[in-house]
Amino acid sequence: MTAVLRLLRQHRSAVRFLVTGGIGFVITNVISYGLKWFVIPQHPVTALALGIMVATVVSYWMNKKWSFDDRGDLHTAHEVALFVLVSLVGVALNSAPLYLSRYGLDLEVPHVTRTTQEVADFVSGPVIGTAIAMVFRFWAMNRFVFPRAVVALPAGEAPVAAPVRSGHEA
Repeated sequence: MTAVLRLLRQHRSAVRFLVTGGIGFVITNVISYGLKWFVIPQHPVTALALGIMVATVVSYWMNKKWSFDDRGDLHTAHEVALFVLVSLVGVALNSAPLYLSRYGLDLEVPHVTRTTQEVADFVSGPVIGTAIAMVFRFWAMNRFVFPRAVVALPAGEAPVAAPVRSGHEA
């Protein structure tokens, strides 16, 4: 148990990113399925994309203030622009498996049963799509949106990431 706690402390940003992602997952699905079942049933990919976009706004705030609170020294407008760009790629990556399932593999009524369609929609969008987009977003957030500060060293030495400061030590 001690080893697990130590691992969680060492990878605090990753753990917080996963919690933020879990909250985003719930927001995405509530909006997506609400739209899909009651507002635009003929456009499941659009419903999913809209749910992801709303969750992205919440995700930006949570990532900025909590997941990567020890970073993010970029100018806010620049940071937001990078976040939007990463998020747009994430929406495309998240929506692509659902699009392929529905329109590439014809896993929709009348070609399959309603149950098969709904299971295929859930597995391809919220499960596979979210997994693909999550890996991309974590990498891109670390690399571009909320990078670690670089410490300047004497000429000839390579820069290294600054030590992580965290006001949330347990």
